Amino acid sequence: MPATDGRLRYITNRAHTGTLGACAAILALTLAACTTTSTSSLATSAAAVSGQPGTLTGAGSTFDAPFFDTAFTRYHQFHPSVTVSYSAVGSSAGIAAFSAKQADFGASDVPMNAAEQGAARGGPVVQVPVDLGAEGIVYNLSLNDARLHLTGPVLARIYLGQITKWNAPAITALNPGVNLPPAPITVVHRSDGSGTTYIFSNYLSSVSPAWATKVGTGKVLRWPTGVGAEGNGGVANTVYGTPWSIGYLEQSYAHGLLLPSAAIRNQAGQYVVPTAQSIAADAARKPHITPADFSVVNEPGPGSYPITGYSWALVYAHQPSQARGQALVGLLDWLTHAGQAVAAKNGYIPLPAGVQQLARTMLQQVTGPGGTPLFH
Repeated sequence: MPATDGRLRYITNRAHTGTLGACAAILALTLAACTTTSTSSLATSAAAVSGQPGTLTGAGSTFDAPFFDTAFTRYHQFHPSVTVSYSAVGSSAGIAAFSAKQADFGASDVPMNAAEQGAARGGPVVQVPVDLGAEGIVYNLSLNDARLHLTGPVLARIYLGQITKWNAPAITALNPGVNLPPAPITVVHRSDGSGTTYIFSNYLSSVSPAWATKVGTGKVLRWPTGVGAEGNGGVANTVYGTPWSIGYLEQSYAHGLLLPSAAIRNQAGQYVVPTAQSIAADAARKPHITPADFSVVNEPGPGSYPITGYSWALVYAHQPSQARGQALVGLLDWLTHAGQAVAAKNGYIPLPAGVQQLARTMLQQVTGPGGTPLFH
């Protein structure tokens, strides 16, 4: 857990409000951040700490939150002069805060596009891959120890509102011998701008022409059906508290609530659940990624879990402070190398060697006020 001296603070705001009750009741792993110091205003908190030497502020992805919470605590133990305050507000809000220079770094499950980079007030942006994970398709459905099996096209039809009951023929055909109830399906999706949504919709677009045409891929979507919840934690709690519901979320959140994840049929026709092995197998099929070519959903291979993706840290290429810039580069280099051991302990997959090298190459582009590279 974060340091109790008050110097390392994990900011909890609206993206985590839905997780607080479950955290107190049953979550020890999923959102350990719930017990840390919190505040509701990113702008206020950033202003309050940004003048302190060595204090770094970040904002963005809830996908990253369980990893960041533990990793930033560990880094502070090794580097007491560096403190980190991260606000898990979702990828879109994190990009907005970073672009407005309200945070030293952002975090997003999809890299900033050209328009977003052009709007960033701090100049050119360097994007660094920081972790690799997967999205589980979780459900609140008692199947007597059986696991729900789904295909991408059927999942797309559920989220399009075309399949509305659990015992619909399209679902029962995939689950022979399973007693599926005639209950209506409650679809749960993110209500905030979300990189997790981007990865999920990117997957659906890759397997369903109907989804690609009617909804498409993005952090913010016009959902055809369902109820919205803020953050991965909000989706987790909504599914946990809503019988007959289904949702998508970063897999670490499912572990804490003991929500079952569906087995998803991959390109090879195999039904696969998100595990360290299946996530790594998917990413291994595309070893070379860039901020412009980053998608690893639905990669081939019998062992690949198809709803997999990287998350990215966003930093300004030209840092206005030498000391803070060096602290930021040092933090992110540790996070993408030695810190990957922390990722593994929190349900993420250590970055492949080639992606770790990409992270270091990107960090070598960050310079201080005089134009000198900050990487050492």
